[in-house]
Amino acid sequence: MADVHALLDEWLANVQDDVLKAELVALKDAGDENAITDAFFQDLEFGTAGLRGTLGAGTNRMNIYTVGRATQGFAEYLVANFENPTVAIARDSRNNGELFVKTAAAIFAANGVVAKVYPKISPVPTLSWAVRDLKCSGGVCVTASHNPAQYNGYKAYGPDGCQIASEVADAISAAIAKVDMWHGIKTMDFDEAVAAGKIEWIGDDCLDRYYDAVLSKSVCNLTEEQAAEAPLKLVYTPLNGTGLIPVTTVLNRAGITDITIVPEQKDPNGDFPTCPYPNPEIREAMQKGIDLCREVQPDLLLATDPDADRVGVACADGDDYTLITGNEMGVLLLDYICRMRAERGEDLSNKVAVTTIVSSAMVDALAEDYGFELRRCLTGFKYIGDIITSLADAGEVDRFIFGFEESYGYLSGDHVRDKDAVNASLLICQMAQDYRLKGKNLVEAMRDLYEKYGYYHNKTVSLSYPGAEGASKMAGIMASLRAEAPVRMAGLAVEKVVDYKEGVNGLPKANVLEFDLEGGNKAIVRPSGTEPKIKIYIFAKGDDAAAADALIEKIEADGRELLS
Repeated sequence: MADVHALLDEWLANVQDDVLKAELVALKDAGDENAITDAFFQDLEFGTAGLRGTLGAGTNRMNIYTVGRATQGFAEYLVANFENPTVAIARDSRNNGELFVKTAAAIFAANGVVAKVYPKISPVPTLSWAVRDLKCSGGVCVTASHNPAQYNGYKAYGPDGCQIASEVADAISAAIAKVDMWHGIKTMDFDEAVAAGKIEWIGDDCLDRYYDAVLSKSVCNLTEEQAAEAPLKLVYTPLNGTGLIPVTTVLNRAGITDITIVPEQKDPNGDFPTCPYPNPEIREAMQKGIDLCREVQPDLLLATDPDADRVGVACADGDDYTLITGNEMGVLLLDYICRMRAERGEDLSNKVAVTTIVSSAMVDALAEDYGFELRRCLTGFKYIGDIITSLADAGEVDRFIFGFEESYGYLSGDHVRDKDAVNASLLICQMAQDYRLKGKNLVEAMRDLYEKYGYYHNKTVSLSYPGAEGASKMAGIMASLRAEAPVRMAGLAVEKVVDYKEGVNGLPKANVLEFDLEGGNKAIVRPSGTEPKIKIYIFAKGDDAAAADALIEKIEADGRELLS
């Protein structure tokens, strides 16, 4: 472990930022060993997801110095690998987002990389779009997705609009490791760089082209008359993030205009005052919207996370509102896309849908029914983006019809190479209209699919291991599971253990363990790449919903014990 006290003194001697300086002084004066260790025991790791961490002073924190060092390394990589390199930059509504964007843009500019910057907060998919639309060498989005307010992050993108691949991340990490944080970072005045043309503002025309691209991915077969018979009534929340303008712009252009915005969550706010986790996967984040739904009585509640790459939905279900899971929405959307294409007479046998190894097994049943090819990849939408790019490189991008991951990320076109909540919001609303004509909402529609294909239920459990001690414990747990795998879970025999550490079925190496249980059930264990957590992905199939849920509870209990 690093000498945390020596690093604290080094930062005290070199930091010029007044806010960070005061935090460092307070840290030293308090003498809290745990706090000092947590701030300095490691450098924030730069990987395929870039950087992510809590805001504050220290090597293990998101601040202008860690962002600056990462940007210097990224800039050196771009200069070494591209002629006249350019980079697109965006940010969401998180605290210090504008500061980090300006810090990064000035460093890119000083290194000879022209920075093209969105002047306002913008969703992740609009950054992925801008990279390709403006023919950039790379991209950066300052965001921590749906993490709590104390987090921020730095996603890095390649010229294909995907988050960077592992070999690129390794090359950038190697460059970062050589950067002297205090004397090795080139920078210049932001306004002077703008005046010199080394920093350029991204114009509204780029966003307009993005909106047109999203609208072109509609698969709706309803006539104007049919749509008029099923006018959609919507409650929407951007969860104090970036989604308000792009989502409502696209929906309005598609003729969906009866939209009530959750007032407490309408405006951008990096403190996310209405919920500790601005995550549409959890009910607490959706509660303000559900409360408003009880007054407005809409067809559905739609919520996008702060960087508008994930979307969640709730619908009335008896006296309450039920949240549709990420797996369920993925199944619903894929079924809808296939039905709409089939109704138009399209041959689906040459089409490709993509999901991850931790997403619902129900998709396999859809693939068998509709006849499309299903590909599975590692967790992380960059792997779905890589498959889209490979299809594009082969001149076969039209084969791609849909990609999704269980964590509420969806994409139905090749216009971007990351998950896109704006695209997904359009598809969800048009699908809801289609079902409304049939007299059903989306919760009822999902129950019909369970009846048709079987009760494939899923649950994701996240266990936290904060700080230096937590990082060590996570490594120990994974090592222990590899050394001595369980022979039974939930009373079911573990028929097979799949270790992705050395690569499986042509997939990249990954720190993932899969336990295949009898009866087609399974549990997958993996450490999160961006948070101090280990996740358990549980797959259970039952004769009915109650049986599937009961089995999930048993697998979860045994999983928690294994990871304790």
